[in-house]
Amino acid sequence: MSMTARGHEALERAEAQLIQAKTVEQLRQAQAVILPLSYGLSLEQTADILGISASWTCKLRTRFARGEVANPEAPREHRPRQNMSVEEEAEFLAPFFEKAHAGGILVVGEIKRALDARLGRKTALASAYNLLHRHGWRKLAPDKRHPKADVPAQEEWKKNSGTPSRKSAKTGRAKSRSG
Repeated sequence: MSMTARGHEALERAEAQLIQAKTVEQLRQAQAVILPLSYGLSLEQTADILGISASWTCKLRTRFARGEVANPEAPREHRPRQNMSVEEEAEFLAPFFEKAHAGGILVVGEIKRALDARLGRKTALASAYNLLHRHGWRKLAPDKRHPKADVPAQEEWKKNSGTPSRKSAKTGRAKSRSG
């Protein structure tokens, strides 16, 4: 059996917030308080109506009871395992971007090595790409050749490979033997 909702002292504040809500978070927070108190709904029923989990509904109610109303001006930064703040990342990338804008190229390998040195540990190459993506850099170019390619061996093979292919250079089809 469900517990009866508590917090009737917050009901008037929640009704006022419901009218003045500017964001979806503020609206949901007010509804998470009002629905159980005014209509006798359980936490699970309230969560179903709001389209969020029961645990999140409980958190919204608890925060409202503490006086923590969802702030529309507060930036929502969902990076719980961040290595640096966005400002620190911009400062870290500034020399690389200046070099790239001056006509140089942006080498992700260099950025990754500098990132490893800055953090004092190894990071994944994807971390460097994600860092660049967060700061609007999406200019990707393919490698000119495979990093393990043996160019002299390839040239030697081209010279001494034997008979040329029977395929036509124009069509890619085999040439007929009769003509």
